[in-house]
Amino acid sequence: MLSRPHLVSNEIYRRSHLGRLHPLSIPRVSATTDLIRALGWLDEAVYHESPRATVAQLERFHEPHYVRAVQQAEEEAALPNDLKQRYQIGIKGNPIYGEVFRRPATACGATLYSVDLLKEGGTVHSPSGGTHHGRRDHASGFCYFNDIVLGVLALLDQGLTRIAYVDLDAHHGDGVQDAFHQDDRVLTVSIHQADLWPYSGGLEDRAGGMARNLPTPAGLNDDEFGFLMENAVIPLVERFEPEAIIVQCGCDALADDPMSKLCLSNRAIWRAVDLLRRTAPRTLFLGGGGYNPWAVARCWAGIWAALNDLPIPDRLPEGARAVLSGLSWRRSKVKTPPDSWTSSLADAPRHGPIRPEIRAMPKIVLNG
Repeated sequence: MLSRPHLVSNEIYRRSHLGRLHPLSIPRVSATTDLIRALGWLDEAVYHESPRATVAQLERFHEPHYVRAVQQAEEEAALPNDLKQRYQIGIKGNPIYGEVFRRPATACGATLYSVDLLKEGGTVHSPSGGTHHGRRDHASGFCYFNDIVLGVLALLDQGLTRIAYVDLDAHHGDGVQDAFHQDDRVLTVSIHQADLWPYSGGLEDRAGGMARNLPTPAGLNDDEFGFLMENAVIPLVERFEPEAIIVQCGCDALADDPMSKLCLSNRAIWRAVDLLRRTAPRTLFLGGGGYNPWAVARCWAGIWAALNDLPIPDRLPEGARAVLSGLSWRRSKVKTPPDSWTSSLADAPRHGPIRPEIRAMPKIVLNG
């Protein structure tokens, strides 16, 4: 059993870009790791450079012809139009770029490696994972492969029979839900913004089985998020008594993120992580969405702090400020980031009233 949390990452994310104006062409995983190191929070004995998933590992979930198409896209830097349409590669926000196979395969390798580390128990943080939209035979929502589905399958292959998956991303975790909704060994829970792409995951949508969804209105604040965690998500997970839990920690629900209309502070995410890490003997915390580089690095570094019970400094030391000051964001009109994005880790809390529709959700998802 791991005696303390471990961190899994890879240097491929430092040099890989999906295109100059793509929402994911920002430093995220590398910035998170650099910030953790700059804060003096990383003992290299618990750091792991992840492997790349093999074709055989990817084919545990994905169709062989699709895996081959992603390889072909990287090898030839192009695909014929019929294959683009069939596999949704090179269109609909899923560009063909230099590492279009290696990068997502590495994210899958990180998640599979993390699951192996957790075989006897413990906690792992792997921010490169969280590609929850990936489908068996096509790309979707910037996700070419689904590392989460592969991770759950690997846990099942270890003989576990109760695995919980909790998705904190602003977008519904549709790919994972659809892979396991009729498997009573896997509970999937997703908190996401209602009426946001992929326009699925309604409140009473259980996909015919083990799915539970909490679609929230725009403007979700810290108090509402905390209410749902404490009164819906945690009771659902604890009732299930999981042997392992995977948490997708997408941070596009933060107020500083451009891809949703939710209004959380990173403190709300950290509080959720602290609650969820206590629900199973094996806990894996992944990345996910997040499209403001400063917000992502600060949030995911704070997750590492939460997992290690580390105090959050009021002001960042010089080395950490240098990491954040060195980030850039080409798609944004923000030329100079606010001081709070480079000088502190924690956002100001975003308190607010708990709206009636939020208060009604726990009863609906807990029944049945």
